[in-house]
Amino acid sequence: MDEQKIQSIVNSVLRELGEKKIEVGQITSLPHPAKAPRPSITAPPPAAPTGQSSDAVTATDSDGGLEDLSLDKFVHWNGIRDAKHADINDDMIGQTAARVCQGRAGSRPRTLSLLRFVADHSRSKDTVVKEISPEWLTEHDIWEVQTRVADKAEYLTRPDLGRLLSDEGKKIVMERCEQSPQVQVVISDGLSTDAVTNNYDEILPPLVKGLESAGFKVGTPFFLRYGRVKAQDEIGKMLQAEVNLLLIGERPGLGQSESLSCYCIYKPTEDTVESDRMVISNIHDHGTPPVEAAAVIVDLARKMLEQKASGLNLKR
Repeated sequence: MDEQKIQSIVNSVLRELGEKKIEVGQITSLPHPAKAPRPSITAPPPAAPTGQSSDAVTATDSDGGLEDLSLDKFVHWNGIRDAKHADINDDMIGQTAARVCQGRAGSRPRTLSLLRFVADHSRSKDTVVKEISPEWLTEHDIWEVQTRVADKAEYLTRPDLGRLLSDEGKKIVMERCEQSPQVQVVISDGLSTDAVTNNYDEILPPLVKGLESAGFKVGTPFFLRYGRVKAQDEIGKMLQAEVNLLLIGERPGLGQSESLSCYCIYKPTEDTVESDRMVISNIHDHGTPPVEAAAVIVDLARKMLEQKASGLNLKR
């Protein structure tokens, strides 16, 4: 756009604003500054116990690519520079995985903090849409049935279909599962595939072994693809199981995509409501350890069988 046209636009605007005396102005062109090279992404590490800073933590590896931002040095990164009491910040950071003491760059988050946020958000989204492969099921010697959901996209938009087994799924369950067990265990992907694949080996074998050691008749465990919590009610009624345990992936949080829950209910019926159900949640390495959770679930199953109740009707 030439100078004359720019001046004409300026004059039009001034007239609209009620300016009567318009002087001809002069347009000055400013030279573009030379672009400075982009600095590498660096951030200071948590301060040492003495309160003195150490070498900078870099987010790039030896090949120039980004390091894994889930590493402990990034999760417990202190982004506040020149703090008056750095030891207080360090203590706070050491006690939580929350994003505290991240610091700011003007009104914006620090680069490393923003990269961690984006990485954690991507990880949470990935675990929702991923699928558990048939090879993984074969490797872990567990067979699967499917709900009425056709694929993951439908699972996310039609929760009602994830609460009911497909006709083929019902047939498989009735053919392969033991009838009238005291305890039936089902594991499902739910909203986190990582919750199943990361915790399976640590929770299912000790859970089944613990139930059997307690003297309970345990049904045939199986994998339920695209399952919702209420699917355990239909399974329990079909198999005439007393205690029904559903291990299912939780909705992932920011930076925590591996959390498993165990929903427990005693003899579900058509009149079952959510207050009849109990849940042990936050099962993962940095929450309730899977092996410890298995012991808690066994004890809870024992109480449910003794009192023939669950949820608000169970007296602890």
